[in-house]
Amino acid sequence: MSAERVRSIAETRATRPEAVTEAAARRQRPDSLVGPSGKLMVIAADHPARGALGAGRDPQAMGDRAELLDRLIVALNRPGVNGVLGTADLLEDLLLLGALDDKVVVGSMNRGGLAGAVFEIDDRFTGYDAAGIDRMGFEMGKMLLRIDPADPASAPTMQSCAQAVDELAERRRIALVEPFMSHRVDGRLRNDLSTEAVVRSVTVAAGLGGTSAYTWLKLPVVDDDPYGMERVLSASTLPAVLLGGEVPDDPDAAFRRWEKVLRLPTARGLVVGRTLLYPPDGDVAAAVDTAVSLL
Repeated sequence: MSAERVRSIAETRATRPEAVTEAAARRQRPDSLVGPSGKLMVIAADHPARGALGAGRDPQAMGDRAELLDRLIVALNRPGVNGVLGTADLLEDLLLLGALDDKVVVGSMNRGGLAGAVFEIDDRFTGYDAAGIDRMGFEMGKMLLRIDPADPASAPTMQSCAQAVDELAERRRIALVEPFMSHRVDGRLRNDLSTEAVVRSVTVAAGLGGTSAYTWLKLPVVDDDPYGMERVLSASTLPAVLLGGEVPDDPDAAFRRWEKVLRLPTARGLVVGRTLLYPPDGDVAAAVDTAVSLL
């Protein structure tokens, strides 16, 4: 990302803010939510808005917007990548760069549970709402639902997610729900990735709202049980995409796990961010191509 392109975005934002909505109106929308493989391949980049900037061993990796945009553009231009997930600031940068034509665009809705904050479980909707996603012509809205049975702040988050599911369905937009059972360990919020906990989270998320007709799930890959993902994906008939999570020390092992799970009936694709944008060897294109090959 050249300094001139960054300067151009900044100048447009300062002098012609209406250019964002104009770019959204011009965007060529995709014909389908899935690509030629019948699967959805989304690059996720909504982490910074929750204050989660780390990738691999670099705690500030996603803090440089120009570098993040550069990596995103490389990823979005790879064959087989048909979507992107982000908050308004980032998606608008990509709109101004003309990078979202024919892509499935997923607006991130609740980023209020800042990483490491005492109120982290209280994931308030500080990003897109259903009306905003509809107004921008985006295809999906994504929400994070972490449930700590010991924390009463989980209840309003759950209620807000249910309301968002209904509001998106009214507009025929997909609600992409990312559920976890969570708990505090030494004061820090941790997601329980055991098969039993993920199955429980699936059943709760699938039941949100007055209809599930427009609900998809975004789920982690469990590895505590050789049949764990079969059990997880058998808990619901809703379409499910696999999330990438933290940058692994062994990316090849992660790719092998994804490949196996993608054969299951309700698995509809991947939503991966840091694992592909910040691979250990720095080769974004190669990491993305490997992930796409699994589809």
